[in-house]
Amino acid sequence: MGHFFKEVLDKVISALSLIILFPLMIILGIMVTFSSAGPVIFKQQRVGKNGRLFNIFKFRTMYHHISKNSFSIKGDPRITPVGSFLRKWKMDELPELWNVLKGDMSLVGPRPYIPEMASRLTENEKKVLKFKPGMTGPASLKYINEEEILADVEDPVRYNNEVIFPDKVKINLDYFDNWNFGKDIRILWYTLIRKQVE
Repeated sequence: MGHFFKEVLDKVISALSLIILFPLMIILGIMVTFSSAGPVIFKQQRVGKNGRLFNIFKFRTMYHHISKNSFSIKGDPRITPVGSFLRKWKMDELPELWNVLKGDMSLVGPRPYIPEMASRLTENEKKVLKFKPGMTGPASLKYINEEEILADVEDPVRYNNEVIFPDKVKINLDYFDNWNFGKDIRILWYTLIRKQVE
């Protein structure tokens, strides 16, 4: 029954949010257009429920001609000034509401992996792929300041691969093993008030 309410919540909130936030998203789209040359929407292939691939939609926050890694750090020169503002307030992720409405994603769940990172999961860890990926989740809340963390370490790539990624996987496994509808509501609330969790 809890999963049924989760699906209903996804559809209702994503549809209402897209309607209510449409004027804001138009403004943000114009800001992205004037920030630098390139498309307004950034698309990237991600791994969804049961390993199905889908395209995630975000507002573009980087200069279009620069190649992109799978993560960034605070002060990354690839990020436009407008993109930095959008990332700070997570507004670059608003187009993901369309992914939720389409059924690719949920409001709450493990953040969707890029195929390269999903391939690093062990067979036991891959059980988290039985859930739809989310716009927010417990790992997202713990690492709400991830770009700042990575900016403060000597080797961001190594730190991400050896510390942050394994910890996120552990958090996502705990979310999968102990999921309940009330926990999703709490995560949504913490996301709205930008409360970091340990």
